[in-house]
Amino acid sequence: MFRLTLISLVLSCCLSNQARAASDIEVAGDWIQILIPSIAYSTTLYLDDEEGEKQMYQSFFTNTGITFALKFTVGRERPDGSNNRSFPSGHTSAAFQGASFIHARYGWEYAIPAYIGASFVGYSRVYANKHFTSDVLAGAVIGTISSFYFATPYKGVSISPTANNGQYGLQVNTTW
Repeated sequence: MFRLTLISLVLSCCLSNQARAASDIEVAGDWIQILIPSIAYSTTLYLDDEEGEKQMYQSFFTNTGITFALKFTVGRERPDGSNNRSFPSGHTSAAFQGASFIHARYGWEYAIPAYIGASFVGYSRVYANKHFTSDVLAGAVIGTISSFYFATPYKGVSISPTANNGQYGLQVNTTW
């Protein structure tokens, strides 16, 4: 029951802004910023991954707390002048938190579409004149760090691409 209540609360808070959306790009960004963390969380449920579910909660609430604490303490005015909660982008931090959780927990190959979607969310916020590029970049960093801090590889193995001085390869990590 707690899971359904949490999901309902998050969705209702996020969707409350849909009535004022100005363009298809903004609406798509609004929905994708919900979709990506929802998929990350749903994956923990589908796989019966209780450890991942706990890590998702930790990552999600840390990201949300840091993002909103900064919004209310920094007080940066939005480009459209609508309020002074521009920094950092909450949409972008939520999307990157979900994408980075998928990456850290389940692997790079599953995270590529999520990162593409998260990048679109950031673009949509600048396009809609709700954020400066620096707001979006800060949101992406906060979301990414919050997931990589808490999430560990599922079943102890992760594979990531690497690039260093013109050499490319795969890095395999495991815990013993």
